[in-house]
Amino acid sequence: MSIDDATPEEWSNLNRRSTEDWNEPNDHPVYGENIPDNRLGNSYSNLINTMVDHPPHYNNGHVECIEAIEAMLTPDEFVGYLRGNSLKYRWRFRYKKKPIEDLRKARWYEERLLKFLMENQDVLG
Repeated sequence: MSIDDATPEEWSNLNRRSTEDWNEPNDHPVYGENIPDNRLGNSYSNLINTMVDHPPHYNNGHVECIEAIEAMLTPDEFVGYLRGNSLKYRWRFRYKKKPIEDLRKARWYEERLLKFLMENQDVLG
């Protein structure tokens, strides 16, 4: 299941839960068993950061998805990919009921782009 396959209710439930609750893949609220709503606490910010920086659905296996994408694309294509994803999250932040999370995701892609360009200054010519 991808981020785009989750219903708004599933994302709402997911964003209210701490990653400490996800001991096994079947404990994940989108993929498996639901976790009771009384586990809110102070972990909301940590969950948002986890869902932005290292979402569990992109980190299965030994290689993070973004690293595999970077490896398969040319530097120019990867720049376009990062720019496009940033725009996507900025474009839809008002419509998916998670505006802060989407804006943080947009910023994450922009920061990844900045880091990539600083390390590969020849990409821009």
